[in-house]
Amino acid sequence: MELLVTGEQMKALDHFTIQEMGVPSLVLMERAGLAVFETMKKEKFPLDRTLILCGGGNNGADGVVIARLLFLAGRQADVCILGNPAHFTEEMKKQIDIGKKYGISFVNTFDLHEYTTIVDAILGVGLSREVSGKYKEVICQVNEFSGKVAAVDIPSGISADTGAVLGAAVRADLTVTFGYRKAGLCFYPGAAYAGKVILADVGIYRQDKVVFRPELSACTKEELKVLKRNPQGNKGTFGKIFLVAGSRDIFGAAYLSSYAAMKTGAGMIKVCTARENREMFACFPEAMLQVYDEDTDLETMMEEGLNWADVYGIGPGLGTWRLAEKMLEILLARGTKPLVIDADGINLLKGREELLKDYPGGTILTPHLGEFSRLTGISPSEWKKDPTGITARYAEAWNTVLICKDARTVIAGNKNQVFINLSGNDGMATAGSGDVLTGILLGILAQHVPVLEAAYIGAYLHGAAGDRAAEQKGRAGMLAKDIAEGAAFILNEL
Repeated sequence: MELLVTGEQMKALDHFTIQEMGVPSLVLMERAGLAVFETMKKEKFPLDRTLILCGGGNNGADGVVIARLLFLAGRQADVCILGNPAHFTEEMKKQIDIGKKYGISFVNTFDLHEYTTIVDAILGVGLSREVSGKYKEVICQVNEFSGKVAAVDIPSGISADTGAVLGAAVRADLTVTFGYRKAGLCFYPGAAYAGKVILADVGIYRQDKVVFRPELSACTKEELKVLKRNPQGNKGTFGKIFLVAGSRDIFGAAYLSSYAAMKTGAGMIKVCTARENREMFACFPEAMLQVYDEDTDLETMMEEGLNWADVYGIGPGLGTWRLAEKMLEILLARGTKPLVIDADGINLLKGREELLKDYPGGTILTPHLGEFSRLTGISPSEWKKDPTGITARYAEAWNTVLICKDARTVIAGNKNQVFINLSGNDGMATAGSGDVLTGILLGILAQHVPVLEAAYIGAYLHGAAGDRAAEQKGRAGMLAKDIAEGAAFILNEL
């Protein structure tokens, strides 16, 4: 698991390291500057003529260190400080004094055509208001630069918490970030502005005395080990799934979800679907069927499925007609096992959110931002202003695990712990991709993984499978079924 931090959390860690652990801030700056210098060399940046743009804070002080290291390596490096000298931090003043003694070049004006690389050390993670004035003017100039751009810790103008562009922001080819990855480097558009992100160890480490609320994390491949197969297992060992999906007009969603569940390692699946889909499922003989029509005794049929299974799912391709509504009500009233609600199941949940609070088996909701907006009245643009906070708040209020799907998916079960999924790519913006996620979640839950853990592992596996599919098929040409195949391949590597 990778720890992620907000701007305030990173400042708290930095303060604790200096004040409580006794590590001088200038030592941390030397390590930060060295990390950027060494990374630029490793990434083969053209460092013959480098302009280092600095603000008056400690981010700017890191930039002066970089200039000194370039100078000592025999490279031309000019420092241009944009900040007001009256507002320089003590560390910035000290680094300027050291730099002058070494003889590095400080300039007041610059011509970008004279340089091969720009280092952005203007604004750090503490930015909370829109960039304006001279800063905005210079940032716009940098974005017209034809050479390479490296950002120190975070591109100037990007919110460290949400990835939003605050007025204007530097578009970097490389960002060297210190200690821990900032949330703003995960969310778009910040992730796109950052370019390649390198995480550098500068001597700032998580301390138990520094409490984060919420604690942000990203799942990694290491967490998939929980799905390692039991060589003595049988069909029952790997779990039974009851999936209510598909309708008279829609077969594909039910098929993709059930197929993905089996590809993720579930032992058995029973699909409850409209009678019209019986013949369509001939292409997937591994799935058992439970079909219904207008004359079916839904309560008896649903009771049978609920008693048989270890985990339930509802929603993909289900529609929002009367029978679908009835089946959701039965499931929420009588179900006792973990439940995944997706697609039309989420649309049907509107006005019934209170039913989630007392559901005994634990639930996962998987709304995209449009579905989330219909449930909550919060627009996608509002959500993007506080994606972790809003997701966590509703997850706790409804006593559910929320997977809010976006270019960067957010997973939360309460206000204390939130996950940002970093796997995946834009090729996954294809019909049926969400149905595959539902199947992957069901397949993981069927193997008796706790609900919150299954949610963040499932989101990661779904994205990683999409990355595998993109490698094999290309992002433009990949299909949802390719994602399910990718999940099987990744699990096979375990």
